[in-house]
Amino acid sequence: MPDPEETFLAEYDPAAFPPVAVTVDVVALTMREGVPVALLIRRGVPPFQGAWALPGGFVHADEDLATAALRELGEETRLPSDVHIEQLGGYGSPTRDPRMRVVSIAYLLLAADLPDPRPGTDAAEAAWVPLRELGFGTGGPTPRPLAFDHAAILADGVERARSKLEYTALATAFLPAEFTMAGLREVYEALWNVPLHAANFHRKVLSVPGFVVDTGRLTAQGGGRGGRRARLYRAGDATSLHPALLRPAGEES
Repeated sequence: MPDPEETFLAEYDPAAFPPVAVTVDVVALTMREGVPVALLIRRGVPPFQGAWALPGGFVHADEDLATAALRELGEETRLPSDVHIEQLGGYGSPTRDPRMRVVSIAYLLLAADLPDPRPGTDAAEAAWVPLRELGFGTGGPTPRPLAFDHAAILADGVERARSKLEYTALATAFLPAEFTMAGLREVYEALWNVPLHAANFHRKVLSVPGFVVDTGRLTAQGGGRGGRRARLYRAGDATSLHPALLRPAGEES
């Protein structure tokens, strides 16, 4: 008796369904001089030639999604491929790409001390762009338009990062090995786009077991003229924050 699975596969016609391509896009976020920035490339080829976009491209037939995302990141921006990325979501509007039906799987990269990008393959330019220039925050310049549906993907990535600050130790990933409480607070203020009360923030951070560890050392110099030297901390062992550090209710977009 023939195996029904083998019979089905032998008779299966892939052309019975419309072709659909798969791409990957990467939302890469870091801090530059206390300013949250996103990695963008300027497209050197159609469609949307000359427009800014997230790094990404088509998935090869012999690679998985995460491998494709890291490959495209390296090819288009020359950033290292040994970074940690997490899947952000899928984007499949029938009209998102003028070439054909293309479904994109987006990834999120959050890290400190990422190097300056250098354009490659079909990217004419690559740059870290302040989130404020991309429409995140009030009072900034008119947001620059992005190709495809990348503005929506970027917005989802920024919101994921903001949410992760509430319940994970992500903020320490944007800081050096030893940091001050003011430096940690600046990460939260920059990504949440709200000012935080210094004393309340200090108290809340120290109330979370394993979030930060006091090194017992002080900064070499005080802040400002005649200021006290600040205490230095390092990241603790906690990956989740209990209790969570919740965003203020008045957080801006």
